[in-house]
Amino acid sequence: MFFSQAGARPQMWEVSPSEHKKWVEVFKACDEDNKGYLSREDFKVAVVMLFGYKPSKIEADSVMSSVDPNTSGILLEGFLNIVRQKKEVQLYRNEIRHIFTAFDRHYRGYLTLEDFTKAFRQVAPKLPERIILEVFRSKAMTAFCYDMCDTRDAHRAVSDDVLCLGASRPGSSASIRETVAGHLGK
Repeated sequence: MFFSQAGARPQMWEVSPSEHKKWVEVFKACDEDNKGYLSREDFKVAVVMLFGYKPSKIEADSVMSSVDPNTSGILLEGFLNIVRQKKEVQLYRNEIRHIFTAFDRHYRGYLTLEDFTKAFRQVAPKLPERIILEVFRSKAMTAFCYDMCDTRDAHRAVSDDVLCLGASRPGSSASIRETVAGHLGK
């Protein structure tokens, strides 16, 4: 999906002036005939230019459904907001992948309970084993793993001793952090 439906959003980040300038230039380059807005096709080209892929029909429909009916397309301000949000989600997913990869010492694309325990021993050596096991088997971790796994590996996500890698849903890792932080605070 183009944007997260999970409710929690990645933190806002400051767009650099050069990044902002680049987005405006892409908007202008894709705004054929200087209409002042991007049509559906113009928007698809802009996404290809900025993110390197052609948006799906669902993604384009989602964006176009948010366009003011009094305009014929996406105005510059709306485009900049869409790009910023997309960039935030992209950065958030990269951060989650980085954390998961740090836990995955053997580069297998999944974590065992042993991997998880070793990682927690480094960052929270006094955390009781039962708490680590509780976090590993929690609903938050299950949700995290279903989002992280692709369909063919989804069966591994429900295992009691294996977590797998894929793409993440914002909010999942926050729930995990809150669970651990709650136990560390006690």
